[in-house]
Amino acid sequence: MKFIDEFRNRDLALSLAKQIGRNVRQPLRLMEFCGGHTHAIMRFGIRKLLPPAVEMLSGPGCPVCVTSSGDLDRAIGLARIPGVILTTFGDMLRVRGTDGSLQTERAQGADVRIVYSPLDALNLAEKHPDRSVIFLGVGFETTAPGVAASVLEASIRGLKNYSVLSIHKLTPPATRAILDAGEVRLSGILGPGHVTTVIGTDAWQFLPSQYGVPIAVAGFEPLDILKGIGMLVDQVRSGRTRVDNAYPRSVLPQGNATALAIMNRVFEVCDAEWRGIGNLPESGLRLREEYASFDAARLFPVSVKPSEEPPGCRCGEVLRGILDPMKCPLFRKVCNPENPIGPCMVSTEGACSAHLQYGDNGLEN
Repeated sequence: MKFIDEFRNRDLALSLAKQIGRNVRQPLRLMEFCGGHTHAIMRFGIRKLLPPAVEMLSGPGCPVCVTSSGDLDRAIGLARIPGVILTTFGDMLRVRGTDGSLQTERAQGADVRIVYSPLDALNLAEKHPDRSVIFLGVGFETTAPGVAASVLEASIRGLKNYSVLSIHKLTPPATRAILDAGEVRLSGILGPGHVTTVIGTDAWQFLPSQYGVPIAVAGFEPLDILKGIGMLVDQVRSGRTRVDNAYPRSVLPQGNATALAIMNRVFEVCDAEWRGIGNLPESGLRLREEYASFDAARLFPVSVKPSEEPPGCRCGEVLRGILDPMKCPLFRKVCNPENPIGPCMVSTEGACSAHLQYGDNGLEN
C-alpha cells in the first residue's frame, strides 16, 4: 500500500537500527510520549532492533489512560440522569471509576452509546430532539478540533439538546510535569506525531531551550520511529539539543492553523486532573462562556464524591515512566483484557495492553 509499505521496509529498518548502534556512545533513556508509538514499537519489535544501551520508556500519551477517576465518575453521573444519551468512544466504556464503569451503567439501563466521531453524536441529537445527547470529549489536541467543530455545527443547526463534557488534555504541560518531577532522567523524547500535526513543532521548542532535552517528532511506521530515535541519538552525540522533525509529510513548524483556530474559538485553557500526575495548571480545555449552552458540565452539574483508584492499580506509575508494565503485580495474572483493572490495560493506546498483546517480540519483526 502506497505510503505504508515504503515505511515498513525491513532492509531499511535494519540499516537504520545498525546506524543507531554505531552512533550510540553512552546509555540513553528515551521516552515515547504517545501511546500510539508504544504500540507501534512493541508491534514491530523495535526494542529488539535497538542496541542494549538504548532504553525506551512509555509516557503519559494515552488520553483514555490519563483521564482521572474523578472525571470518569462525573461522566457516570451524567449517564444516570433520566433522558440523557451519553455518547463516547469505545475505549472509555470499560475504564473503571470509583464505583463501576460506563459499561456497568449501560448494563443497568443507562443509555450509553459508542460513537466513532462527535458528528455521530450530533446526528443522534438531531434524530432524538426530545433527549439530551452528551458527547464525552476525551483526547489531546488531535481530537479537540473535531469536537469543537461539532459544537459549531450544533450551533448552526440550532440543536439545543447537544452538549459536550470536555475532559480534553494538552500534551506540552504533561511533558513539563514529567521533567519537573525528576522521577526519571530522560536523554530525549520521541514526540507525538498526530498531536504535533495540529500544534506544530514550534510548540516543543521549550524542551531544548528550557530543559536541554532533545526531541524528535515521529510518525508511527517502523522507519518513522527509527528515524526519530536516530535523530535523538545524533543530538545527544553532538551535544546540541533541538527539535527535529522525522515526520515532515504530516508535521509543519506552525502546525495546522485551521484546526488550531477552530479549537481556540470554542475552547479555552483550564487546569485539569491527570491520572498518575495530579492537577496540572493550564493543561486542559473547557468550553468558552459564549458556548456555555453546549457545556454539559454547566448544564448538568453532578456531585462527585472523592474518587479512588482501583485497588492495586499502578497505572499512574506506568504513565510517568517509572514502572515497566510487566513489573506490576497485577499484570496478566489479575489485570488482563478480559478483566482490566486499570485504564492502561483497557485502552488500545495503553502501555499495559501493548506489553500483553505483543510482549518483547512483536508480530512483524
